[in-house]
Amino acid sequence: MRSVVPSLACLVLLALAPRAARADGTLLSDDTWNVTSCGCWTIDGGLVVGFPAALPTGLTRGIGGGVTYGHRFTAGARASWSTATESTPAWQVTQSDLRLRVTGGVEHIAGRGSLGLRLGLGGTLVHESRLRSQGMRAGLTGDALSTSAFAMLPALDIEAVAAVHVFGPWLLVISGGPTLDVFEGSGHGAWTAELGVAWQP
Repeated sequence: MRSVVPSLACLVLLALAPRAARADGTLLSDDTWNVTSCGCWTIDGGLVVGFPAALPTGLTRGIGGGVTYGHRFTAGARASWSTATESTPAWQVTQSDLRLRVTGGVEHIAGRGSLGLRLGLGGTLVHESRLRSQGMRAGLTGDALSTSAFAMLPALDIEAVAAVHVFGPWLLVISGGPTLDVFEGSGHGAWTAELGVAWQP
């Protein structure tokens, strides 16, 4: 397993590198890092971290991505999946959050980079599973041992977004900000952040 990760990393770097050496034998030229695309569509994905939608404590980690259209004013859709596990003397609780958002925002382009503000509206599908601590040792079964439930929570996100063109159509993107989920009739404030890469054809 340890040898697989470096091998995959090398394959990704080779795929993103120039495909052939230039006539003078060098792999990099003066225009290697030029921006070759400023299209209206942007597709991104990366690692997500934040607070769980319903748990009062803990840190949720996972993956996310989205598609955006526009430059000064943007619209798009995003999705992410993350999970967190916390323990108490009585229970071990695992929550998985599937965040689905329709987004709109504004951005300012400056040179190779851009800064923006993104508003997301949608829902968070929460799956919670509880396992009673030492329950199997005590011989418990059924609902006395474990429970599972789903809930869809209305949600709102406000995120700051920063992106920079690295080379060609590829960008490095970072975003983050507060998020609000409506849980059991009241708002549950949290935050979310994402670090990833984007492709702008």
